[in-house]
Amino acid sequence: MSAPLNPARRLLLKAGGALTLAFTLPRLSLAEDGGGPDLPGSLKKEPMLDGWIRIGADGSITVLTGKAELGQGIKTAIIQLAAEELVVAPARIQLVTADTARTANEGFTAGSHSMQDSGTAVRHAAAQVREILLGLAATRLNVAPGRLAINDGVISGPGGASLAYGELVRGQELHRTATAESVVRKPGQHFLSGRAFQRVDIPAKVTGGVAYVQDLRLPGMVHARVVRPPPGAAFASMDQAATAALPGVLTIVRDGRFIGVIAQREYQAVRAAAVLAAGTHWTGAAPAAPQEARGDVEHMVSDATTILDKGSVPAGGRTFRARYRKPFQLHGSIGPSCAVAQLVDGKYTVWTHSQGVFPLRQALAELLGVDEALIRCIHVEGSGCYGHNGADDVAADAALLARALPGKPVRVQWMREDEHGHEPMGPPMLSSAQATLDASGQIVDWAYEVWSPTHNSRPGTAGNLLAGTLLAQPFTPPPAKPIPQPEGGGDRNAIPLYSLANARVLHHFIAKAPFRSSALRSLGAYHNVFSIESFMDELALAARIDPVVFRLRHMVDSRARDVITMAARQFGWDQYRRQPGRGRGIAFARYKNLGAYAAVALEVEVARDTGYVRITRAIAAVDSGEIVSLDGIRNQIEGGIVQSCSWTLCEEVLFDAAGQSQSHDWAGYPILRFPQVPDAVHVHVIDRPGMPFLGTGEATQGPTCAAIANAIADATGARLRELPFKPARVMAATQLAGKPASRG
Repeated sequence: MSAPLNPARRLLLKAGGALTLAFTLPRLSLAEDGGGPDLPGSLKKEPMLDGWIRIGADGSITVLTGKAELGQGIKTAIIQLAAEELVVAPARIQLVTADTARTANEGFTAGSHSMQDSGTAVRHAAAQVREILLGLAATRLNVAPGRLAINDGVISGPGGASLAYGELVRGQELHRTATAESVVRKPGQHFLSGRAFQRVDIPAKVTGGVAYVQDLRLPGMVHARVVRPPPGAAFASMDQAATAALPGVLTIVRDGRFIGVIAQREYQAVRAAAVLAAGTHWTGAAPAAPQEARGDVEHMVSDATTILDKGSVPAGGRTFRARYRKPFQLHGSIGPSCAVAQLVDGKYTVWTHSQGVFPLRQALAELLGVDEALIRCIHVEGSGCYGHNGADDVAADAALLARALPGKPVRVQWMREDEHGHEPMGPPMLSSAQATLDASGQIVDWAYEVWSPTHNSRPGTAGNLLAGTLLAQPFTPPPAKPIPQPEGGGDRNAIPLYSLANARVLHHFIAKAPFRSSALRSLGAYHNVFSIESFMDELALAARIDPVVFRLRHMVDSRARDVITMAARQFGWDQYRRQPGRGRGIAFARYKNLGAYAAVALEVEVARDTGYVRITRAIAAVDSGEIVSLDGIRNQIEGGIVQSCSWTLCEEVLFDAAGQSQSHDWAGYPILRFPQVPDAVHVHVIDRPGMPFLGTGEATQGPTCAAIANAIADATGARLRELPFKPARVMAATQLAGKPASRG
């Protein structure tokens, strides 16, 4: 994974001032010590440095982060950051992630905050640890700190005298607090950060090793399955005899409408659940109304909030309008959700792929009626999810069933129909865009409205857990609330980054939706960027201005201009030669208007006789601030492009005439297959040494979708404004080819 540091890279480092550190004493949270808000990153939440960096007397180095590895490569980037600041080989670092008994409470791993929050905290904590160690070494060696050098955890001075990190901390009581200022290493000194480095989470995934919570096998572990009621149904009766007589069945659990069975082996649990379901009867099922199931959000009750209002409406010009739609979508996790829970001596341990182990612990404590201190949640990576899928719900299943069988680790593995049928969905959305162009093609007025149910029903209370709503004494889900700007939920990225003298943006928040909805990667940004960037192309066409030029005319942010220009240049925008059935498209966004900048240019090929869309190549340009893990950034951007292609071309929850979901398997919920994956994806990263880290993971979902829409319009003249772009929809749209947004 890494080699010892090259002695030629030894650096002379100046000691810092009155810095503080903690290694061995209990951690102190910010809420407990009243620390100020000026600490960098998540040091605001956990100001004690031993909450992030611990060095043992044997020289071992442990780095802790409250963020979870979700496949985004955060483990690798955190190791690179810590090794860089501590000046040690990365192989020496043991990384601990998201464990309520060991790590800082960093809430959810969501919104592309890992590097901004946790990465920043680890960098500064490690830098302060390094400076303290230098100060200790200077005292022990009676040498000025500026005359010391560090190589792989050994500090040496003139004449060959040296001390290892472990020797320096031995016998010390260094319980100290972080400071707002750190002597971080300069980009020119970096030997690891920003360089190519093998991801630490990949080997087990490609060799069949233990990589996911689905792979976890504990001594004495038993297996369980849950039987779910139909939507809105009440429990009537249950025949347990046939199930209890099956081989391997250990116990049957029922609490209100929550029903589960535990067996010795997994297939025994699967079979037992099927028999138990056949012997369970429900009454009063109440599926959603058909129009609600289709996601007709404009007919749902909403509360409107103005999130942007500037300038005044000018007179004159040509006004254009368009509306854009997105359906219910699923997370489509390749591996259905899974958790293992164990109750021993009144204490619960839950192994989970939840994206928020601390909020989950809080919800489980309420669900089980115990103190939070009696629950430990340990994050183990799950197979395939970004967002709020069934991970928390299956953890609740496992905890409730473990309570019924103390001492045994109880593993609950959802089936495909559980995952597709019961996970929180990505909500449907509708947007309306209106703009006025003056005679020169400049936007002189902009008005945008977006309708959306909640994008956040993550746990924090038992009412957010599916099992919690099914108990005999059920927990009520808390009222849905919009996520405030500047990050937003349904209105995320609804405010354009473009320079617009007169602009109004309205968010219609829908508190009650027909189905449980929650975070799907990028939240409302995917739909809003699709809408805004599609509309920008429509306006460029109406103004008879090249789409790239049109965007640059309305953009003053230099970093935004850089990624738009780079994507166009690397794509060969100005030299593009048209071919029958092919078209080009470009789109841009800065994620949440405060994260990474990204532009995507791509080419599509559209088969007019079938409506089948193939992406021949995709070019992305991204600015994520200072680069730590170059490969990690590229992985994130490439993955975002492929995921967006799947959402855009394939994914929607299907309902029957009665409002019942028909998307219980891959046949009912198709995702992108390999033939539709872009033939080539190239990612160009702009490095900004010394600049803050910017969230990258969700930067390209919106731009990719809009670029596909714009490329289809360029290839066929058909403007698609409703997702997804399935072949039948593409064919229908070609019949209206050539119509721009309606004139007002």
